Amino acid sequence: MQLLMMGPPGAGKGTQAAKLVKKFSIPQISTGDMFRAAVKEGTELGKAAKACMDAGKLVPDEVTIGIVRERLAKDDCKNGFILDGFPRTVEQADALKKILAELGMKLTQVLNIHVPAEDLIERAVGRRICKNCGATYHVKFHPTKVAGTCDDCGGELYQRGDDNEATMKKRLSVYEASTRPLIDYYKGAGIYTEIDGRQAIDKVTEDLVSVLSSVKD
Repeated sequence: MQLLMMGPPGAGKGTQAAKLVKKFSIPQISTGDMFRAAVKEGTELGKAAKACMDAGKLVPDEVTIGIVRERLAKDDCKNGFILDGFPRTVEQADALKKILAELGMKLTQVLNIHVPAEDLIERAVGRRICKNCGATYHVKFHPTKVAGTCDDCGGELYQRGDDNEATMKKRLSVYEASTRPLIDYYKGAGIYTEIDGRQAIDKVTEDLVSVLSSVKD
């Protein structure tokens, strides 16, 4: 089962991917993880990626695509994987299709966890994190028993600097502009499914599993 997980910042994509990893016993592969592994292994592509990152530059497509090819060829991907963060463009999607064909695979399903922008902004602006243990709360959806104090350790809560409306609007605008062509691309391929991310976490998981249970490899 070869999956691509999509979703805007704050939609709960990471949470759901972790649940699917456990359910289907397949690895989650994020762009960041791939880069870090390639750098650690000291591959030629890893060295090229490190040089770009150290210089504060974007890693070029040819390097990124090469690293993806190396990662998907590893043994732990033989029974499937969950891609997260790649592809980001239609050109990268075409490259991924070629990589998978070379490996005798194809994408089984593209899952997009959709949450309206106004809900995502509300989630971000109300988020609070414990300075001591890192526990996460929300002033509306998951408040602490004592305002400003962590239920677990009694630590002080704080709001991240980027958890504000202006920053979230900018991030969501960039995400929408970059992913809309990808959504159309995979809709055209007939492997795209959108899940309502406003539901309870377990209900979102249930919907994702339901979709995947009805899909043929």
